[in-house]
Amino acid sequence: MLQNVNLIAVLVAAVASMAIGAAWYSTLAKPWMAAVGFDEETVKKGDNPIIYVIAVICHFIMAYVLTGVIYHASPGGEMTIYTGLLSAFLIWAGFVVTTMIVNHRFQMKSWMLTIIDAGHYLLVMLAQGAILGWFGL
Repeated sequence: MLQNVNLIAVLVAAVASMAIGAAWYSTLAKPWMAAVGFDEETVKKGDNPIIYVIAVICHFIMAYVLTGVIYHASPGGEMTIYTGLLSAFLIWAGFVVTTMIVNHRFQMKSWMLTIIDAGHYLLVMLAQGAILGWFGL
């Protein structure tokens, strides 16, 4: 099944994920920096283009794997926007946000960081699910 994945859909989903991240974190830059404990100088020091390359690769992988999940969750393998959104939400609720909560608690990070980051990945997952469901295999 994964050999039949629509790579254009996966690429569109990955690009959409990056756009969502850019909009989300530029809008919430100050609360995010406060929640993570960074100042502007720290952010500038860490601004390395390789981070964005890694993010694109990870979002591509996420969309690629999500395609398989949506396909297997779809009755008869018929992917739809609904099955894409539902699959994406369930993965977010069951794996993404729960992992984030555990990690942030052990890292002694604030709940505000968890809310900001989890909100970002909720939008990313829903956008990917909708795009992949719409495009289908």
